[in-house]
Amino acid sequence: MLSEPRSGRLAAWGNALLAGLVSPDDAVLAIVGEDAVHRVEGLPGESAPVGLTLALGRLRALGVTGLRVALPTSGHPLGLSGPPAFNARALDAEEAVVCYGAALGLVPEVYEAGPAGDVHVEVVWHCLPVREAPPADVPSLGEAERELAEALRDATDVLSRLDVAGSGPVAEAAVDAYRARAERGREVLAPGYPPRAVRVLELAQRVGLLVSVAYESGPGGAVSASEMMARAEALRPVERTARRAQVAAYNSVVEEREKGVR
Repeated sequence: MLSEPRSGRLAAWGNALLAGLVSPDDAVLAIVGEDAVHRVEGLPGESAPVGLTLALGRLRALGVTGLRVALPTSGHPLGLSGPPAFNARALDAEEAVVCYGAALGLVPEVYEAGPAGDVHVEVVWHCLPVREAPPADVPSLGEAERELAEALRDATDVLSRLDVAGSGPVAEAAVDAYRARAERGREVLAPGYPPRAVRVLELAQRVGLLVSVAYESGPGGAVSASEMMARAEALRPVERTARRAQVAAYNSVVEEREKGVR
C-alpha cells in the first residue's frame, strides 16, 4: 500500500496525454518512473512488444479516450468487468488498467534483470480483451472520502487499544520514507485531475501507510491469538477502503467524462 501502483501511473499520465495536457515524452517518463523500461505486448496490429509511446498512440487510434485502474485482490474484483481470463491475470498482478472507448485492458508483468548489484526492473504490459461493462465496486470520490475518514478513525481506535500503532525501526523507516517522498514535491496525480481526487488519493496513501506499518511492526502488544485476530480484522476493511479510494481517485477523470456523455 505504500508504493504507487504502476497501473495508477499509467492511467493518470495516460489520461493526461489523451487529453492533450502533457507531451508523450513527459507521460512516458512519469509512467516508467524508476523502472528501466516498459513495453506493451499483444497490442492489436502489432506482432511484437512495442514501447509505451507507440502503444499509447495506437490505443488512441483504436478509440481509447480514457484509462481506468483496477486493484483487485482475492474475493474483491475491484475495478474489473471481465471476462474471466482478464480478471484472473489482473488478480495475479493485483492491478490492471482498463481502457475506456475500446474493449481492451493492460496487466503488468514485472521482471528483474541484470547482474547482482546492478539489477534493474523491466515491465511488460499484456494487452487483452475486456468486457465493456461498469467496473466492480468503484465508489464516487465523495463516497471514498467519507469511507476513508471513518475507516481511519475506527482503525486508529482499535490499533491503539491493541498497542500496535507502529513503533521501532521498521515503522520509523516507513514513516521517514513517506515524509521524504511527500516533501520532494511530487505530483500526486497527473495534470487534469480535480483537487478532490488529489486529496482522496493522498488520504488513501496515508491510510495505506498506517496499514503497512501495522503489519510490519510485529505483534506489538497483541500478544494473544484473539488480539492478533482483532488486529487483522481491523486492518482488512481499512486496506479495502484505501484501495477503493485509490481506484476512485485514479478513475475520476474518466467517470466525470462518462457522466457528461450520458
